[in-house]
Amino acid sequence: MVANADESHVSDAARRLAGLRPAPRQDSESAQSPYWHFTREQWSRLSDSTPLPLTTSDVARLRGLGERIDIDEVETVYLPLSRLLNLYSAARGQKHDVTRKFLSPLRNEGFEPAPQRTPFVIGVAGSVAVGKSTTARLLREMLARWSDTPRVELLTTDGFLFPNAELERRGLSGRKGFPESYDRRALLRFMAAVKSGAREVRAPVYSHHTYDIVPGASITVRRPDILIVEGLNVLQPPRPRADGKLGVAVSDYFDFSIYVDAASADVRSWYISRFLRLKHGAFTDPDSFFHRYSQLSDTEARDLATEIWDSINSPNLHQNVMPSRGRADLLLRKASDHSVARIQLRKL
Repeated sequence: MVANADESHVSDAARRLAGLRPAPRQDSESAQSPYWHFTREQWSRLSDSTPLPLTTSDVARLRGLGERIDIDEVETVYLPLSRLLNLYSAARGQKHDVTRKFLSPLRNEGFEPAPQRTPFVIGVAGSVAVGKSTTARLLREMLARWSDTPRVELLTTDGFLFPNAELERRGLSGRKGFPESYDRRALLRFMAAVKSGAREVRAPVYSHHTYDIVPGASITVRRPDILIVEGLNVLQPPRPRADGKLGVAVSDYFDFSIYVDAASADVRSWYISRFLRLKHGAFTDPDSFFHRYSQLSDTEARDLATEIWDSINSPNLHQNVMPSRGRADLLLRKASDHSVARIQLRKL
Protein backbone atom coordinates (compact mmCIF):
# COMPACT_ATOMS: atom_id res chain seq x y z
CA MET A 1 0.00 0.00 0.00
CA VAL A 2 2.70 2.50 1.00
CA ALA A 3 6.47 2.67 1.03
CA ASN A 4 8.50 1.78 4.09
CA ALA A 5 8.77 4.50 6.72
CA ASP A 6 12.28 5.86 7.19
CA GLU A 7 13.84 8.84 8.94
CA SER A 8 12.66 11.27 6.25
CA HIS A 9 9.08 10.09 6.71
CA VAL A 10 9.37 10.47 10.48
CA SER A 11 10.79 13.97 10.12
CA ASP A 12 8.06 14.89 7.65
CA ALA A 13 5.38 13.68 10.05
CA ALA A 14 6.92 15.69 12.87
CA ARG A 15 6.94 18.85 10.74
CA ARG A 16 3.31 18.36 9.72
CA LEU A 17 2.27 17.77 13.33
CA ALA A 18 4.15 20.83 14.54
CA GLY A 19 2.57 22.91 11.79
CA LEU A 20 -0.96 22.25 13.00
CA ARG A 21 -2.46 24.79 15.30
CA PRO A 22 -3.86 22.95 18.34
CA ALA A 23 -7.54 23.39 19.11
CA PRO A 24 -8.22 26.19 21.63
CA ARG A 25 -8.60 25.12 25.23
CA GLN A 26 -11.02 26.66 27.75
CA ASP A 27 -8.88 26.16 30.86
CA SER A 28 -5.98 28.34 31.90
CA GLU A 29 -3.66 25.36 32.33
CA SER A 30 -3.60 24.43 28.64
CA ALA A 31 0.07 25.37 28.32
CA GLN A 32 0.90 22.83 31.05
CA SER A 33 -1.09 19.99 29.50
CA PRO A 34 0.98 16.94 28.56
CA TYR A 35 -1.14 16.61 25.41
CA TRP A 36 -1.62 18.36 22.12
CA HIS A 37 -5.35 18.79 21.45
CA PHE A 38 -6.78 18.47 17.93
CA THR A 39 -10.19 18.69 16.35
CA ARG A 40 -11.12 15.88 13.96
CA GLU A 41 -10.76 18.30 11.04
CA GLN A 42 -7.18 19.13 12.02
CA TRP A 43 -6.35 15.50 12.64
CA SER A 44 -7.72 14.42 9.25
CA ARG A 45 -5.22 16.67 7.45
CA LEU A 46 -2.35 14.52 8.74
CA SER A 47 -3.19 11.76 6.27
CA ASP A 48 -3.31 13.83 3.07
CA SER A 49 -2.33 11.73 0.04
CA THR A 50 -2.31 8.48 2.09
CA PRO A 51 -4.53 5.91 0.33
CA LEU A 52 -7.39 4.45 2.36
CA PRO A 53 -6.84 0.67 2.49
CA LEU A 54 -10.33 -0.35 3.66
CA THR A 55 -13.66 -0.50 1.86
CA THR A 56 -17.17 0.14 3.15
CA SER A 57 -17.72 -3.61 3.48
CA ASP A 58 -14.46 -3.93 5.46
CA VAL A 59 -15.70 -1.32 7.95
CA ALA A 60 -19.09 -3.02 8.27
CA ARG A 61 -17.34 -6.30 9.05
CA LEU A 62 -15.08 -4.76 11.70
CA ARG A 63 -17.42 -2.51 13.64
CA GLY A 64 -18.90 -3.71 16.90
CA LEU A 65 -22.54 -4.16 17.84
CA GLY A 66 -24.26 -0.77 18.09
CA GLU A 67 -21.32 1.16 16.62
CA ARG A 68 -22.08 3.73 13.91
CA ILE A 69 -18.60 4.00 12.49
CA ASP A 70 -18.47 4.50 8.72
CA ILE A 71 -15.85 4.87 6.01
CA ASP A 72 -15.63 8.65 6.56
CA GLU A 73 -14.80 8.11 10.24
CA VAL A 74 -12.11 5.64 9.29
CA GLU A 75 -10.55 8.03 6.80
CA THR A 76 -10.80 11.03 9.13
CA VAL A 77 -9.59 9.46 12.39
CA TYR A 78 -8.05 6.05 11.93
CA LEU A 79 -6.09 6.58 8.73
CA PRO A 80 -3.92 9.34 10.29
CA LEU A 81 -3.57 7.23 13.45
CA SER A 82 -2.42 4.16 11.52
CA ARG A 83 0.10 6.33 9.68
CA LEU A 84 1.47 7.72 12.95
CA LEU A 85 1.70 4.24 14.50
CA ASN A 86 3.51 2.92 11.43
CA LEU A 87 6.04 5.73 11.74
CA TYR A 88 6.50 5.08 15.46
CA SER A 89 7.01 1.37 14.79
CA ALA A 90 9.64 2.15 12.15
CA ALA A 91 11.39 4.58 14.51
CA ARG A 92 11.51 1.94 17.22
CA GLY A 93 13.07 -0.47 14.75
CA GLN A 94 15.74 2.10 14.00
CA LYS A 95 16.34 2.48 17.74
CA HIS A 96 16.85 -1.28 18.00
CA ASP A 97 19.40 -1.21 15.18
CA VAL A 98 21.28 1.71 16.73
CA THR A 99 21.33 0.03 20.15
CA ARG A 100 22.55 -3.25 18.66
CA LYS A 101 25.37 -1.43 16.87
CA PHE A 102 26.27 0.47 20.06
CA LEU A 103 26.52 -2.77 22.06
CA SER A 104 28.44 -4.67 19.39
CA PRO A 105 31.91 -4.10 20.99
CA LEU A 106 30.82 -6.32 23.89
CA ARG A 107 30.56 -9.37 21.63
CA ASN A 108 34.22 -10.11 22.44
CA GLU A 109 33.11 -10.62 26.04
CA GLY A 110 30.39 -13.09 25.12
CA PHE A 111 27.54 -10.57 25.07
CA GLU A 112 25.23 -10.93 22.09
CA PRO A 113 22.52 -8.27 21.57
CA ALA A 114 19.13 -9.54 20.43
CA PRO A 115 19.42 -10.21 16.69
CA GLN A 116 15.80 -9.42 15.89
CA ARG A 117 13.47 -6.59 16.75
CA THR A 118 10.76 -7.46 19.22
CA PRO A 119 7.11 -6.68 18.44
CA PHE A 120 5.91 -3.08 18.62
CA VAL A 121 3.14 -3.33 21.24
CA ILE A 122 0.08 -1.06 21.25
CA GLY A 123 -2.31 -1.00 24.21
CA VAL A 124 -5.97 -0.04 23.75
CA ALA A 125 -8.01 0.76 26.87
CA GLY A 126 -11.42 2.17 27.70
CA SER A 127 -14.78 1.39 29.24
CA VAL A 128 -17.13 -1.46 28.49
CA ALA A 129 -19.25 -0.50 25.42
CA VAL A 130 -17.10 2.50 24.47
CA GLY A 131 -15.87 0.90 21.24
CA LYS A 132 -12.29 -0.05 22.12
CA SER A 133 -12.66 -3.47 20.47
CA THR A 134 -13.70 -1.85 17.19
CA THR A 135 -10.77 0.55 17.46
CA ALA A 136 -8.39 -2.37 18.00
CA ARG A 137 -9.82 -4.36 15.06
CA LEU A 138 -9.64 -1.38 12.73
CA LEU A 139 -6.05 -0.65 13.65
CA ARG A 140 -5.07 -4.29 13.18
CA GLU A 141 -6.60 -4.31 9.72
CA MET A 142 -5.09 -0.98 8.67
CA LEU A 143 -1.61 -1.48 10.10
CA ALA A 144 -1.35 -4.84 8.36
CA ARG A 145 -1.78 -3.01 5.02
CA TRP A 146 1.46 -1.06 5.52
CA SER A 147 4.25 -2.77 3.62
CA ASP A 148 6.73 -2.87 6.52
CA THR A 149 4.30 -4.22 9.15
CA PRO A 150 2.45 -7.05 7.40
CA ARG A 151 2.14 -9.24 10.50
CA VAL A 152 -0.18 -7.61 13.02
CA GLU A 153 -1.88 -9.60 15.76
CA LEU A 154 -4.59 -8.67 18.25
CA LEU A 155 -5.01 -10.02 21.77
CA THR A 156 -7.80 -9.19 24.21
CA THR A 157 -7.02 -9.51 27.90
CA ASP A 158 -10.36 -11.27 28.53
CA GLY A 159 -8.40 -14.50 28.17
CA PHE A 160 -6.55 -13.64 31.37
CA LEU A 161 -9.71 -13.43 33.47
CA PHE A 162 -9.82 -16.09 36.14
CA PRO A 163 -12.22 -18.93 35.24
CA ASN A 164 -15.69 -18.57 36.73
CA ALA A 165 -15.02 -21.34 39.26
CA GLU A 166 -11.93 -19.51 40.51
CA LEU A 167 -13.79 -16.19 40.66
CA GLU A 168 -16.48 -17.86 42.74
CA ARG A 169 -13.87 -19.41 45.04
CA ARG A 170 -12.34 -15.97 45.59
CA GLY A 171 -15.70 -14.27 46.09
CA LEU A 172 -15.25 -12.20 42.91
CA SER A 173 -18.15 -13.43 40.77
CA GLY A 174 -19.82 -10.03 40.99
CA ARG A 175 -16.60 -8.17 40.14
CA LYS A 176 -15.76 -9.63 36.76
CA GLY A 177 -13.77 -7.02 34.83
CA PHE A 178 -12.33 -5.39 37.96
CA PRO A 179 -8.51 -5.56 38.16
CA GLU A 180 -8.56 -8.30 40.81
CA SER A 181 -10.58 -10.61 38.52
CA TYR A 182 -7.60 -11.05 36.16
CA ASP A 183 -4.66 -13.39 36.47
CA ARG A 184 -2.28 -10.48 36.40
CA ARG A 185 0.84 -12.60 36.90
CA ALA A 186 0.01 -14.72 33.85
CA LEU A 187 -0.62 -11.59 31.78
CA LEU A 188 2.70 -10.07 32.87
CA ARG A 189 4.52 -13.31 32.03
CA PHE A 190 2.89 -13.25 28.60
CA MET A 191 3.93 -9.64 27.96
CA ALA A 192 7.48 -10.27 29.18
CA ALA A 193 7.83 -13.23 26.81
CA VAL A 194 6.51 -11.20 23.86
CA LYS A 195 8.90 -8.32 24.48
CA SER A 196 11.83 -10.66 25.06
CA GLY A 197 11.41 -11.89 21.48
CA ALA A 198 10.12 -15.40 22.24
CA ARG A 199 9.30 -17.26 19.03
CA GLU A 200 5.86 -18.39 20.28
CA VAL A 201 3.81 -17.21 23.25
CA ARG A 202 0.45 -18.70 24.20
CA ALA A 203 -2.50 -16.97 25.83
CA PRO A 204 -5.78 -18.42 27.18
CA VAL A 205 -9.07 -17.98 25.29
CA TYR A 206 -12.24 -16.42 26.69
CA SER A 207 -15.70 -17.09 25.25
CA HIS A 208 -18.35 -14.40 25.48
CA HIS A 209 -20.82 -17.09 24.47
CA THR A 210 -20.17 -19.25 27.54
CA TYR A 211 -19.00 -16.30 29.68
CA ASP A 212 -15.94 -18.27 30.77
CA ILE A 213 -12.41 -19.32 29.89
CA VAL A 214 -12.37 -22.10 27.27
CA PRO A 215 -10.66 -25.12 28.89
CA GLY A 216 -7.52 -26.20 27.05
CA ALA A 217 -7.84 -23.55 24.32
CA SER A 218 -5.09 -21.03 23.58
CA ILE A 219 -4.05 -18.32 21.15
CA THR A 220 -0.48 -18.43 19.87
CA VAL A 221 1.36 -15.18 19.17
CA ARG A 222 4.27 -15.77 16.82
CA ARG A 223 6.58 -12.77 16.96
CA PRO A 224 4.44 -10.32 14.93
CA ASP A 225 5.64 -6.95 13.68
CA ILE A 226 2.94 -5.31 15.80
CA LEU A 227 0.86 -6.70 18.66
CA ILE A 228 -2.28 -4.86 19.78
CA VAL A 229 -3.37 -5.62 23.35
CA GLU A 230 -6.94 -4.53 24.13
CA GLY A 231 -8.62 -4.53 27.52
CA LEU A 232 -10.33 -2.61 30.30
CA ASN A 233 -7.41 -2.40 32.68
CA VAL A 234 -4.30 -2.47 30.48
CA LEU A 235 -3.27 1.02 31.62
CA GLN A 236 -3.49 0.28 35.34
CA PRO A 237 -0.47 1.65 37.27
CA PRO A 238 1.96 -0.81 38.89
CA ARG A 239 0.97 -2.25 42.24
CA PRO A 240 3.08 -1.77 45.38
CA ARG A 241 4.95 -4.92 46.39
CA ALA A 242 5.22 -6.33 49.90
CA ASP A 243 8.63 -4.68 50.29
CA GLY A 244 7.14 -1.27 49.48
CA LYS A 245 8.61 -1.06 45.99
CA LEU A 246 6.47 -0.74 42.88
CA GLY A 247 5.98 -3.81 40.75
CA VAL A 248 5.70 -4.05 36.98
CA ALA A 249 2.65 -2.80 35.08
CA VAL A 250 1.27 -4.31 31.89
CA SER A 251 1.72 -0.92 30.24
CA ASP A 252 5.47 -1.06 30.94
CA TYR A 253 5.63 -3.37 27.94
CA PHE A 254 3.72 -1.00 25.63
CA ASP A 255 5.41 1.11 22.98
CA PHE A 256 2.24 3.17 22.50
CA SER A 257 -1.12 3.30 24.25
CA ILE A 258 -4.60 4.52 23.31
CA TYR A 259 -7.55 5.34 25.56
CA VAL A 260 -11.00 5.44 23.96
CA ASP A 261 -12.96 8.03 25.92
CA ALA A 262 -16.56 9.28 26.13
CA ALA A 263 -18.95 10.89 28.61
CA SER A 264 -20.10 8.38 31.22
CA ALA A 265 -23.76 9.06 30.43
CA ASP A 266 -23.17 8.26 26.76
CA VAL A 267 -21.35 5.01 27.53
CA ARG A 268 -24.15 3.99 29.87
CA SER A 269 -26.68 4.59 27.11
CA TRP A 270 -24.58 2.62 24.60
CA TYR A 271 -24.27 -0.29 27.05
CA ILE A 272 -28.02 -0.51 27.61
CA SER A 273 -28.74 -0.29 23.87
CA ARG A 274 -26.19 -3.03 23.17
CA PHE A 275 -27.72 -5.24 25.84
CA LEU A 276 -31.12 -4.93 24.17
CA ARG A 277 -29.62 -5.83 20.78
CA LEU A 278 -27.95 -8.88 22.29
CA LYS A 279 -31.25 -9.88 23.89
CA HIS A 280 -32.77 -10.13 20.41
CA GLY A 281 -29.59 -11.60 18.90
CA ALA A 282 -26.84 -13.65 20.56
CA PHE A 283 -28.86 -14.26 23.75
CA THR A 284 -31.50 -16.19 21.78
CA ASP A 285 -29.02 -19.04 21.26
CA PRO A 286 -30.02 -21.79 23.73
CA ASP A 287 -26.32 -22.52 24.38
CA SER A 288 -25.59 -18.94 25.39
CA PHE A 289 -24.79 -18.29 29.04
CA PHE A 290 -27.23 -15.37 28.82
CA HIS A 291 -30.06 -17.24 27.09
CA ARG A 292 -32.38 -16.66 30.05
CA TYR A 293 -32.21 -12.92 29.38
CA SER A 294 -33.75 -13.40 25.94
CA GLN A 295 -37.01 -14.33 27.67
CA LEU A 296 -37.29 -10.90 29.32
CA SER A 297 -39.48 -8.15 28.00
CA ASP A 298 -37.67 -5.11 26.62
CA THR A 299 -38.61 -3.17 29.74
CA GLU A 300 -37.27 -5.89 32.02
CA ALA A 301 -34.11 -6.19 29.93
CA ARG A 302 -33.55 -2.43 30.05
CA ASP A 303 -34.01 -2.43 33.83
CA LEU A 304 -31.57 -5.32 34.22
CA ALA A 305 -28.96 -3.69 31.97
CA THR A 306 -29.28 -0.48 33.96
CA GLU A 307 -28.81 -2.38 37.21
CA ILE A 308 -25.71 -4.19 35.89
CA TRP A 309 -24.23 -0.92 34.65
CA ASP A 310 -24.90 0.97 37.88
CA SER A 311 -23.71 -1.80 40.21
CA ILE A 312 -20.70 -3.21 38.28
CA ASN A 313 -19.58 -1.40 35.14
CA SER A 314 -19.96 2.16 36.38
CA PRO A 315 -18.02 1.61 39.64
CA ASN A 316 -15.26 -0.18 37.72
CA LEU A 317 -15.13 2.63 35.16
CA HIS A 318 -14.85 5.39 37.75
CA GLN A 319 -12.65 3.57 40.26
CA ASN A 320 -10.22 1.80 37.93
CA VAL A 321 -10.55 2.42 34.19
CA MET A 322 -11.05 6.18 33.98
CA PRO A 323 -8.22 7.04 36.43
CA SER A 324 -5.79 5.31 34.05
CA ARG A 325 -6.76 7.62 31.17
CA GLY A 326 -3.91 10.05 31.84
CA ARG A 327 -1.37 7.27 31.29
CA ALA A 328 -2.29 6.94 27.60
CA ASP A 329 -0.21 8.32 24.75
CA LEU A 330 -3.31 9.16 22.72
CA LEU A 331 -6.94 9.80 23.68
CA LEU A 332 -9.87 9.42 21.29
CA ARG A 333 -12.77 11.42 22.71
CA LYS A 334 -16.14 10.33 21.33
CA ALA A 335 -19.33 12.35 20.95
CA SER A 336 -22.77 10.97 21.78
CA ASP A 337 -23.17 9.58 18.24
CA HIS A 338 -20.00 7.44 18.59
CA SER A 339 -17.96 9.67 16.28
CA VAL A 340 -14.55 10.84 17.48
CA ALA A 341 -14.81 14.57 18.18
CA ARG A 342 -11.35 15.30 19.62
CA ILE A 343 -7.94 13.70 19.59
CA GLN A 344 -5.26 14.26 22.22
CA LEU A 345 -1.68 13.19 21.52
CA ARG A 346 0.94 13.19 24.23
CA LYS A 347 3.65 15.76 23.57
CA LEU A 348 6.95 14.27 22.48
